[in-house]
Amino acid sequence: MYGRRACQLVKELSDRDAGQLTAFNRDLFDQVIKECSAHHLELQSLMRIIQEGGLDIQTTRNADHFGAAIHHLALIRNKRCLMAYVYNRTGTIQSLRWKVGPVLPQEIQEKLNYSEEEYFKNYSAALESYMSELELDLTVDMVPPKDPYIQVRVLDDIGDVLLSDQSPNLARHSMHFLKRTDAEQFISQGLMEELTG
Repeated sequence: MYGRRACQLVKELSDRDAGQLTAFNRDLFDQVIKECSAHHLELQSLMRIIQEGGLDIQTTRNADHFGAAIHHLALIRNKRCLMAYVYNRTGTIQSLRWKVGPVLPQEIQEKLNYSEEEYFKNYSAALESYMSELELDLTVDMVPPKDPYIQVRVLDDIGDVLLSDQSPNLARHSMHFLKRTDAEQFISQGLMEELTG
């Protein structure tokens, strides 16, 4: 039956948890592509028969026409299933870049095929380039903070620093109320910590 393998490929997407990747099913993917090639060859053969018979492709309604229509529709359906499979996996790969960062864990890398690995590298490079142009790390706060200011404690003596709206002396164990954007660089370096609660 036409389209059964393509249907299995799409069903594989619905069987997994959202945001999770299964190993790329290369075997089934290649079988669907092979089926597409067979449909394409049959379609060309039937179209050639219609043309050699001197019949108008637009108006002819015979067995060859209906056979060509079946192969054409099966080919389109298989291609749509292949595209849905690839599109869904690329969406998951993009979201992994935002959640995990520029380096994927080994257990996730093993689930990707070569094209997906290249896609992840190129997407990551494009995102890094965009963020460097903006001079802003978009992956830091995925949920916008309620308050642009945070309370921090200085863990190591930093000294006098010029910040966007003040120039405090950041002495060891001192506590300050700073803009989140000013404090993030020091927090990521381990020079201060955010106080919560």
